[in-house]
Amino acid sequence: MAMPTEEVAEPAGGPVGEEVARRAAEWMARLWSEDASEEEREACAKWRAEDPEHERAWKLLLSFAQKFDNLPGDVASQVLREPATRGARRRVLRALVMTGALGAIGHALHGTEVVQLAMSDQSTRTGEIRELTLPDGSQLVLASATAIDLRFDGRERRIQLLRGEVHVQTAHAVPSAHRPFRVETRHGTVLALGTRFTVRLQADASRVAVFEGAVQVQPARAASRGLRVDAGQILSFSATRTAAPTVVDANEAAWTRGMLVAEDMRVADFVAELNRYRLGALRCDSAVADLRVTGVFPLRDTDRALANLALALPVRVRWRTRYWGSVEAR
Repeated sequence: MAMPTEEVAEPAGGPVGEEVARRAAEWMARLWSEDASEEEREACAKWRAEDPEHERAWKLLLSFAQKFDNLPGDVASQVLREPATRGARRRVLRALVMTGALGAIGHALHGTEVVQLAMSDQSTRTGEIRELTLPDGSQLVLASATAIDLRFDGRERRIQLLRGEVHVQTAHAVPSAHRPFRVETRHGTVLALGTRFTVRLQADASRVAVFEGAVQVQPARAASRGLRVDAGQILSFSATRTAAPTVVDANEAAWTRGMLVAEDMRVADFVAELNRYRLGALRCDSAVADLRVTGVFPLRDTDRALANLALALPVRVRWRTRYWGSVEAR
């Protein structure tokens, strides 16, 4: 796995912007992977050259990686590069965070994909959709750029959603009264009541959609009891309140099959959803934001999805680089 090896001093100037830090982290997470292509390496180099802040974010990441390389022996290189040592890598990173060893780097990269990939129990890269079977037989599907921690023991079954979206099909054979099944986000807890549902973590709220059975939603800082959400309903909740449930779109979980099903969807919303499955950034010009699109689009081939959008509507994608584009009027 080729990684940058030049010695880099931690850049001055304080933390970089959140968006730039996130994009830099996505690039490095991609280049950490075994299947990173030469085209992606060249695209990353072009992104770095576009703006001094891009390069500064990249240098922060290199400095971050070298915190590991400076650990005794071969521990650092192993925990960063070998999937089999995810637990060791997570322990080392947590130790560095707890001791403040990451300094400004940790602040700049807090919550970004590269940190969550290193620290989480299970994760997916941008564009990846992956299925998991839990020890109790429950089934999970992790959406693009998702990170979770798992807590399974004799008393509980708990998933902590750190980033992204997860689809849950709970195992029916285990009595939930003895080992409750919960999905936690920073906004609160979703208690499964024998069910199939999705939970999506967003900036200001979490969203739960129920397809079978029911769940109980409890905001993290709400004084009142939680709200029951039944099959066919969807709602958002913050740390202090829940919104009123509404009817869930039957295609809400189509992403688990690698599809984006749009029914009279705003182009701005379509682009935002597709952007979750792409490296780089895809923007939507305000002139076409309110156009409506209907169709089935592949999430595992977003270039083809964009080409199909251009066939359906008077729009085009103007590319700055291979990974940075804008959907505009044709």
